[in-house]
Amino acid sequence: MINYSIREENQEDYPQIYQLNALAFGQKNESKLVEKLRQTAHYIPELSLVATIEEKVIGFILFTHIQIIENKLSYPSLALAPMAVHPDFQKEGIGSQLVKAGLDKAQKLGHPSVIVLGHPQYYPRFGFVSAARWNIRCPFEVPQEVFMALELNPGSLDDTSGIVRYADAFAEV
Repeated sequence: MINYSIREENQEDYPQIYQLNALAFGQKNESKLVEKLRQTAHYIPELSLVATIEEKVIGFILFTHIQIIENKLSYPSLALAPMAVHPDFQKEGIGSQLVKAGLDKAQKLGHPSVIVLGHPQYYPRFGFVSAARWNIRCPFEVPQEVFMALELNPGSLDDTSGIVRYADAFAEV
């Protein structure tokens, strides 16, 4: 059992988070995305979490503000992206604990829902289901089963439908 802790990121973590995302994803797009998102109003410091052993960052998760747009209506939500665990520490439950900690904190902060574009065998364990259930659509072409939503409070998506509007940074990387 690995002894690690989860906390909000701080500026001293930024270089390690950059390297972690590059290592976990095998390229730097997610690293650049995080840097860009931190400079926007979409960034939520309380929902940018790291898993650490002492001060070594071994895991990272970020939730940012998004909107679900239908005609002239706009519904607030969160995007979960990216989430990364250092390859040496994968398959130890660290990613799951980051997701759970982030979802719990998002709910306590009053956010209604979370959208994720992710592995259909991984995210349903946290309650994510196909976003198509609410007619929530991705702004780009993806397989339906990888585009998922989670209500942080029962019924919070009941009257919601539309196309997700991500921060511009997602399209820039």
